Amino acid sequence: MKRVIVIGCLRAGKSMFARKLAATTGLPLHYLDMIWHRSDRTVIGREEFDRQLDILVTEDEWIIDGNYARSLPVRLSHCDTLFFFDLPLDECIEGAKSRLGKERFDMPWGDNVLDPEFLQWFIDFPRTIIPKIEDYLKNFNKTIIRFYSRKRPTSSLIR
Repeated sequence: MKRVIVIGCLRAGKSMFARKLAATTGLPLHYLDMIWHRSDRTVIGREEFDRQLDILVTEDEWIIDGNYARSLPVRLSHCDTLFFFDLPLDECIEGAKSRLGKERFDMPWGDNVLDPEFLQWFIDFPRTIIPKIEDYLKNFNKTIIRFYSRKRPTSSLIR
């Protein structure tokens, strides 16, 4: 395990897991949110994001935390292991509520309010993003570890 992707719904526990995995393995950890978002709440733009990602995936070792479904094929083509946090929607929303007002290590800012637009992203995730992920994984023949719950991650599907 040298090139690892961690994906799943917002606030599913991906970043904390990735952080612990990096501490255990010594692999360098990169948060896609820290690449995409600027501290002033603007974004760098697709071309610059893609350029930085293209450089990152050619490195020998890494953990990349984040969804960004549009860029998933690029990351899948370079990784050897995928952790997929496929948790129930209510667990992810509860995770978001529990982190309001707290400092973030995986994002250049924190949120104090769960605004309607952000909440809608959670609600839409199972219907819009998971099918894309599933489609990308159809031809992915490397290690997949899928978590369906924070309480019992060992009951995940391992392929």
